[in-house]
Amino acid sequence: MNQNPNRFSVQKSEYGNYPSSTTSFSSNDSSISQQESHPNLPDTYQYHSPEYTYTSHVSRTGFTDYADDLEYKLRELETAMMGTEHDFVGESFDVSSSWGVGNRTNSLTEIISRKDIKELLIACAKSVAENDVITANWLMSELRPMVSVSGEPDHRLGAYMLEGLVARLSSSGSSIYKALKCKEPTGDELFTYMRLLYEVCPYFKFGYLSANGAIAEAMKNENKIHIIDFQIAQGGQWLTLIQALASRPGGPPSLRITGVDDSTNAYARGGEVKLVGQRLASLAKSCNIPFEFHGVAVPGSEIEIKHLAVRPGDPLVVNFAFMLHHMPDESVNPQNHRDRLLRMVKSLSPKVVTLVEQESNVNTAPFFHRFQETLNYYTAIFESIDVTLPRNHQQRISVEQHCLARDIVNIIACEGAERVERHELLGKWRSRFSMAGFTPYPLSSSVNSTIKSLLENYSHKYRLEERDGALFLGWMNRDLVASCAWK
Repeated sequence: MNQNPNRFSVQKSEYGNYPSSTTSFSSNDSSISQQESHPNLPDTYQYHSPEYTYTSHVSRTGFTDYADDLEYKLRELETAMMGTEHDFVGESFDVSSSWGVGNRTNSLTEIISRKDIKELLIACAKSVAENDVITANWLMSELRPMVSVSGEPDHRLGAYMLEGLVARLSSSGSSIYKALKCKEPTGDELFTYMRLLYEVCPYFKFGYLSANGAIAEAMKNENKIHIIDFQIAQGGQWLTLIQALASRPGGPPSLRITGVDDSTNAYARGGEVKLVGQRLASLAKSCNIPFEFHGVAVPGSEIEIKHLAVRPGDPLVVNFAFMLHHMPDESVNPQNHRDRLLRMVKSLSPKVVTLVEQESNVNTAPFFHRFQETLNYYTAIFESIDVTLPRNHQQRISVEQHCLARDIVNIIACEGAERVERHELLGKWRSRFSMAGFTPYPLSSSVNSTIKSLLENYSHKYRLEERDGALFLGWMNRDLVASCAWK
């Protein structure tokens, strides 16, 4: 796999492992356009893209009939802000301090004049959170000509953040999220976009390398290894591990992998999970490693022990790489599949369990906090893509639309069971693992040097930090991915 940031292969490869998300947006300069008039809809606006159209019954009178009342609305909005400055978390932008409550010169009009997309997005999200339709519509009308799926990172991210706000304001988040699946790329195209993201950002390689290091250390004296991968995808994580096992002193162990599949990766793969098993078996054979594969095409929330083909006495590894955040917890489902899955895994007495997750706090956070966290997190992601992938790269827009934008819209626009992107910070994952009976497993000392070598092929703005028994990969001052192990 080519790790040179200036050379990226987008040819279809047999292997690769990627986050599972798809979407479909317009590929012109702006993902959001507004029809200024419609003969049959004088008091509504329509949202258009090649893939879908919906009509939002949000009055446009805020732009005309309420002009004389604008000063009152500004004062009302400022008053509402006074008691909420503690709602802002992390690196969030403090709207109340920017507006200067009581100081009319620092009002929304001034924010608009500065044309700061981040300030406007946050102000708009605040209005949406307070169900202030007039102000939200006004700010959306100001944002539309400023955002674009091409251009600067904040312009591109702004287009998708605004997409989510429009959907939420019209109370159509879930229907729009579902509609985004209507015009998916072909499986081959999606595979290409996933692979390109995998190449231009080291986040996934970091996660797989750190997990594999813990696995290799825990299983170094075992003659048999059974790995349960709860999101097998294309099986790419296991290529380097198979090769490492082949060169182990004293000969390689026998290896059995149980791979849990999901629909997105099956679509990109163009076939059933058994295709992954066939490819991994071919590699294992070339490395003289006895190999078995067991595919499980069952959603993670429905997995039971009977699906996992566990054999008594076989040393067991469980791998949770970019998967657990899709499991609904107690805030969504009384069955709490997130914790249920951890307790089930603990009952199998694995030698090591690896966890890799995005370091973001959007699971149970209220909408406005969640919006700010998403804006900060994905700002770093889009900036990192911008450094590595040229602006004029013909597939960059497709990568961001089909691998990132759908997740962003889901986080912003959807609630309850409809919101499947539910990331948590490592501190919360630690609590969940501890409550399930796990204790921390120390990471391999050799992992740091391996990952540092990997990062040399990318921007110097990436940073690697080890603290409290976990590894964090970040962009500048923002942690983006955390990796740790448990037993």
